[in-house]
Amino acid sequence: MDNYGKEVILDIHNCDIEQFTRKSIRKYFIELCDLIDMQREKLVWWDDLHTPENEKVTEPHLVGTSAIQFITTSNITIHTLDILKKAYINVFSCKEFDANIVKDFSSKWFKGNIVNFKIVERI
Repeated sequence: MDNYGKEVILDIHNCDIEQFTRKSIRKYFIELCDLIDMQREKLVWWDDLHTPENEKVTEPHLVGTSAIQFITTSNITIHTLDILKKAYINVFSCKEFDANIVKDFSSKWFKGNIVNFKIVERI
């Protein structure tokens, strides 16, 4: 094995925040994993869905949802920022996958503009 795998890093701006719901993000993970042939495992959420209104954070760089979709070969993470209309996505796997599929699908799903796209080979 020449390398351990790769990580795709995406920053998407001007997103449609209607796509930032748990329901939509869960569906995004399902469809993305199908497209890049990854086996989904546990899905973990962090957001303020069940937090009392007076305890919710309000800073623009903190309001949103984070989720980790574990896959058999590592994980996919997303951090959304509702007020700023931004999504930050990382796909890491030791199994080969097409980074351009991730980029194109994610941009269409969140209806935003890719402002950062990097592929990091892990060794």
